[in-house]
Amino acid sequence: MSTAAETTTATSTNTATNSATDKTGARTEEAADVITGARERIDALDDRIIGLVQERMAISAVIQEARIGSGGRRVNLSREMEILGHYSDALGKPGTSLAMTLLELCRGRV
Repeated sequence: MSTAAETTTATSTNTATNSATDKTGARTEEAADVITGARERIDALDDRIIGLVQERMAISAVIQEARIGSGGRRVNLSREMEILGHYSDALGKPGTSLAMTLLELCRGRV
């Protein structure tokens, strides 16, 4: 026979396992642990990527100010094509979309 304490402990363990697997979509606690750890790493990478994008935006603003201040245009299309090619070569077609988004963010309001 189970005691009330054993039943409560088993229920708590099942609830914790179900919560972890529900949150991750995993079917085992071990897989849920792997997913949770990997997601923490992804979240940290995303924070770094966001910081780098913000830094890129600030540097692009400096370049635009210098170009416009010297009488040039706000956007240098040949440079943008280089960037698109670089991302496409490295990441394939989705890289082109990513580069377009970065360029849009870094141009500011046109």
